[in-house]
Amino acid sequence: MTLTNILVFIGAAALYVALLPERLRRWALYAGSIVAIYWLQPALRIENLDFIFPTATLVLVVLGWLLSRAPEQRWQREDTISAGIMVALVLALSLAGRMLVESVRITPSRPPSPVSLAVVAIIAAALLGGLSWIGHKRRLFVPAILLIVVLFVILKTTPLAEETARLLRERTGQPASLASASDLGWLGFSYVAFRLIHTLRDRQMGRFPELTLREYVTYAIFFPAFTAGPIDRAERFIKDLRALPGREPTHLTVGLGRIAAGVLKKFVIADSLAYFALDASKAAQATSTGETWVLLYAYAFQLYFDFSGYTDIAIGIGQLFGITLPENFQRPYTRRNITQFWQSWHITLSNWVRFYVFSPLSRYLLMRKHKPSPTVLALIGQMATMIVIGLWHGVTWHFVVWGVWHGVGLFMHKVYSDRTRMAYIRLRDRPRLNQWIGIAGTVVTFHFVVIGWVWFALPDMATSWDVFLRLFGL
Repeated sequence: MTLTNILVFIGAAALYVALLPERLRRWALYAGSIVAIYWLQPALRIENLDFIFPTATLVLVVLGWLLSRAPEQRWQREDTISAGIMVALVLALSLAGRMLVESVRITPSRPPSPVSLAVVAIIAAALLGGLSWIGHKRRLFVPAILLIVVLFVILKTTPLAEETARLLRERTGQPASLASASDLGWLGFSYVAFRLIHTLRDRQMGRFPELTLREYVTYAIFFPAFTAGPIDRAERFIKDLRALPGREPTHLTVGLGRIAAGVLKKFVIADSLAYFALDASKAAQATSTGETWVLLYAYAFQLYFDFSGYTDIAIGIGQLFGITLPENFQRPYTRRNITQFWQSWHITLSNWVRFYVFSPLSRYLLMRKHKPSPTVLALIGQMATMIVIGLWHGVTWHFVVWGVWHGVGLFMHKVYSDRTRMAYIRLRDRPRLNQWIGIAGTVVTFHFVVIGWVWFALPDMATSWDVFLRLFGL
């Protein structure tokens, strides 16, 4: 999200609050989110792809809504209006994108023709409409989740992304030799995928609320959180959406304050630290252990201020429109142990993986005839959870190692805390000693996390291992 994006969203919020009556606000968020995912999508080198990706996002979201509906939920007039608005907006964006010059059109490049889009819309409507009449939708949950995971793996695995880009370039008559993974920059897919899997799994478990098409689409692609989260839960988001506030100044004050804080973090502090932060070229230029540590510290804080700054901006914009998005960072570098760190860093992602990976895996292992011991169960659960979080950032070995690093850290802290619980309880009577142990724990945890960033920041295993050794003078 750029400063221009942020300023436009603030201006839109001012009009939204000042001019729109309450009965139209939910429709405005719905239509605005649809338009925004086309506007936020950056231009791509493959013809029409930057228009196709947002359109594919909408198709996947509608598929998610059809499958996550309760069996007794009926198609309502509001759903017909919502579907009509969605199709009309996509066709209007296509028509406007072809008629307007580049400097004033919303879409990043010239979109495909409205006629071809209309044909695709008719085919998609026929397929999705037929799907809505299928009785036993539970059978389709697993294929739908697998479809999302397969798309995710293709986008996150460089060789697969490059091969897909090469095929697309050949199909569009563009030079295949220039294909790269960056050709498939599907904005927001990772976060939308998590939201769709959440709704499908919760429907499968019979605990998902009944949502209209408008509510479901607004939740899945809500524009402040579309590009980098937080990953909200549908039941929490819908409470806010169904009770949008009036023109109370509180939301405006809080929202603008969070946006200002986020802009300072992201565009001032993080962008300044980027000049010193660890990357492959700076690592090659570092000539001493001290320089390598400075680069790594700068990277750790750049990453934090960049990501938490964006979260502040997303939460602030959400507040302007009356939606309170969940917090994602709570001073993670000040935590006393690695468990507390992961309860404070990218909180919504950690919660998602705990709900949909750690807990189901633990239940499965406990239901087996030969149950693992609690220690083995903790090791398997922690490692699986952190490797999934690593792979979510990219299907590469260095992200796997980063996940294993944190999985081992969480497991070791679990064993340590189990064996020292009584000693820590007795420390409550010795506050000064407890305080010093807490400070020592914060220093150790911070450096454990910082060293782990070596595997996160650098592009390959060889460079990461070289920098890792240099940190210890080897």
